[in-house]
Amino acid sequence: MCDRLVVGVTTDELVSYKSKKAVIPFSERMEIVRSVRYVDCVVPQESMDKLAMCRRLKASIMFVGDDWYQTDKWNDLEQEFEDAGIRIVYFPYTRGTSSTLINEVLQRLRNGE
Repeated sequence: MCDRLVVGVTTDELVSYKSKKAVIPFSERMEIVRSVRYVDCVVPQESMDKLAMCRRLKASIMFVGDDWYQTDKWNDLEQEFEDAGIRIVYFPYTRGTSSTLINEVLQRLRNGE
């Protein structure tokens, strides 16, 4: 579907925009993603502006979970991406897997609970 897969990993500072704290440090998350055999390049995601990053990387396709599909935010963004010549491909969201729940469990384990 693409010649090269570049993956953005959210920085710890950007994670905090949701009033959350990253459980796995940014450098470790980068290494985890970098180790996936399908990933060609890993870049820090320092902003929520995915269109700017796609333009910077000269991307023609952006992949996103389908939990965003047809939300007000993405309906607006889809037009902007289309105008920029960037196709959005929605992948099935992994139902039943919650990063929030995983983070809560990890935090409890680290706190000795």
